[in-house]
Amino acid sequence: MSAAIKKKSKVIQNERIEEGIYDLWLKAEEMASIARPGQFVSLYCKEGGRLLPRPISICEIDKKTGKIRLVYRVLGKGTKEIAHLKSGDLIDCLGPLGNGFNLEGKKALIIGGGIGIPPLFELAKQLDCEKNIVLGYRDITFLNKEFEALGDVYISTEDGSAGTKGNVLDVIKKYKLTADIIYACGPSPMLKGVKEYATINNIKAQLSLEERMACGIGACLACVCKSTEIDHHTKVNNKRVCKEGPVFYADEVVL
Repeated sequence: MSAAIKKKSKVIQNERIEEGIYDLWLKAEEMASIARPGQFVSLYCKEGGRLLPRPISICEIDKKTGKIRLVYRVLGKGTKEIAHLKSGDLIDCLGPLGNGFNLEGKKALIIGGGIGIPPLFELAKQLDCEKNIVLGYRDITFLNKEFEALGDVYISTEDGSAGTKGNVLDVIKKYKLTADIIYACGPSPMLKGVKEYATINNIKAQLSLEERMACGIGACLACVCKSTEIDHHTKVNNKRVCKEGPVFYADEVVL
């Protein structure tokens, strides 16, 4: 993993694409040159009372123009401040952070849920294999049209307003989707279901975990998850999602 870089990055665009969902492009040449699918960056708010950075997964990497794309949901005061950034504004950015996906397999099943969908976009771009992409939403859909250029896309919504009514596993069963590698990012209940499905069907799986983070660099141990093996850093069955993750092989973690 390359060393993270902290510097001010210029906002290229920051647009609302759906209710509560924003699409942010930053000029960050050094970060873009070394970033990998599945990694994240930490953005620092200007408001003095918000000392901890906001970790946001990288959605897209444009190495030629030195830009990174972040698609995020406004959830609190920090992301609300970020949502008000305008083109030309500067923001302190640390990254790329964490360990990303390993590109492997000849037939991939890419599974995203909610705001866990954006980190899979650059992965889908870089994977050179057959791809089935399953995107699960509560109701409002986003990025699905862009994913259609990268593979066969299947959608689920909890309310049935688009695609299959239900969840991502309902889609997989309905269309009998198969793979030799699964990549997944989303809420813990979804990842738990994906891990069980992968285990039963003897499919290798890489899971990107969503955990609340504090420092983002592995020092505070606020985002540990339970691991199947003893971690060399903590000396217990824990792994730091921000440092050893956020991407783990399914057999490395307990969900």
